[in-house]
Amino acid sequence: MSYIGNGIGWLVKRALTGDMYAEPEAALFQQALPVFEKHYGDVLLHSKPYDGVFAGLDAMKAAGFRLGCITNKAARFTGPLLEGSGLAQYFGIVLSGDSLPEKKPHPMPLLHAANFFGVPAARVLMIGDSQNDVIAAHAAGCPVFCVPYGYNHGQPLDGLDVDAVIANLAAALLLVKRT
Repeated sequence: MSYIGNGIGWLVKRALTGDMYAEPEAALFQQALPVFEKHYGDVLLHSKPYDGVFAGLDAMKAAGFRLGCITNKAARFTGPLLEGSGLAQYFGIVLSGDSLPEKKPHPMPLLHAANFFGVPAARVLMIGDSQNDVIAAHAAGCPVFCVPYGYNHGQPLDGLDVDAVIANLAAALLLVKRT
């Protein structure tokens, strides 16, 4: 069983119950969640991007693409993670899981980003790593590429309805046509 995916709340619930979708005793969960969040905030600052992420983002910026980051991670963790890892400088917009009334797999974050950049959703390319990203992209009318690393609940990308599976971010540039 993978403990990663669907957010901190589910991770803590899985740790307390040993079950993918079980609900622990409410009082125990309310006690455990803030303890986890404190430690998560501390270790998050030691996170490093996957190999090739900086090179891919640099190449995208050099090609003139405007970039955004859409994550379901809470803003109180997203900002420090992006700043601490050196990634914040790349993004014109950052949408966390609590930035809008809905988060992925709902299309709202992608539609919001399209509006922010002043382009139709069909011209926003979602590069993700999970089924939530694919569902959100399809619902918003965006093309979607996936990388084979990240948090797809330990599931392979086979079977996801994606436009492409790319080895790394730079590989996206080989497939994108600018008009």
